[in-house]
Amino acid sequence: MARTLARRIALFGLLGGLLFAAKMAMAPLPNIEPVSLLVMLYAVCFGWRGLYAVYVYVLLEYAVWGLQLWSVCYLYVWLVLFCLARLLRKMESPLGWAALSGLFGLGFGALCALTYWAGGGGGLALSWWLAGIPWDLLHGAANFAIALVLFRPLRKLLTKLCDQYGFNL
Repeated sequence: MARTLARRIALFGLLGGLLFAAKMAMAPLPNIEPVSLLVMLYAVCFGWRGLYAVYVYVLLEYAVWGLQLWSVCYLYVWLVLFCLARLLRKMESPLGWAALSGLFGLGFGALCALTYWAGGGGGLALSWWLAGIPWDLLHGAANFAIALVLFRPLRKLLTKLCDQYGFNL
């Protein structure tokens, strides 16, 4: 029992670190990141326990970049995507997963604008969101392409990992 728990703690720590490392590796490319894809995969393959890896990632973001107003939105934006992926976990179509990921990328700025609304009012939120629309368009397109190509093979890989670690999902 203790060995299994230790292995799962290590697994989710590594998966959270993978989220952060993958994002940092692609950081030179503006708003092109594999985080959305991996969050969806963790939701589908590991169930609610996949949130451990997501919040390890969030803590790593805070540790490296510090706490700012944007930090608040990271507490809920990934949870929104995670919950949507859990609801759609039986979907088989790579095109469906690509659409979800693309729509999430398009809506990322709007979701984050809620934090700016709470922190500075509607004018700040609206101006922040409108200024970021070109970045959201790029984010959505990149998310769509990445998920379309990688969702199915990574799902197979993570399903094998799930079986290896004894998850009965």
